[in-house]
Amino acid sequence: MGFIKEFKEFAMKGNVMDMAVGVIIGGAFGKIVSSMVDDVLMPLVGMLTGNVDFTELAFQIGEGEGAAVLKYGNFIQNTVDFIIVAFCIFLMLKGINKLNRKKEEPAPAPEAPKGPTQEELLAEIRDLLKQK
Repeated sequence: MGFIKEFKEFAMKGNVMDMAVGVIIGGAFGKIVSSMVDDVLMPLVGMLTGNVDFTELAFQIGEGEGAAVLKYGNFIQNTVDFIIVAFCIFLMLKGINKLNRKKEEPAPAPEAPKGPTQEELLAEIRDLLKQK
């Protein structure tokens, strides 16, 4: 029974739950970015490059059944996906950090009161009492 209780405590910690939410949101975000790359950006890039489909680019080494096929086009596609995802995450984190910096800015220090401070008045009273 102790093992199950220990696992439940571990699974219900805030950082584990935050990580789980992050993984789920990340998966959904990855689908959105993949769709943006596949359905929006790559057709434009293909148009600029003469309608070349990157995923179909390959290089064959050797002849016949034993030939090795290097599918470098798929690698290019995945690299473009990664760069776009990384850039989107960078922009998102930059925005979050900017918002957090505004929240953390210290309030302006109150202006010093005009006239003598409490310590100065007490020192003056002390000096007057010493004179009497």
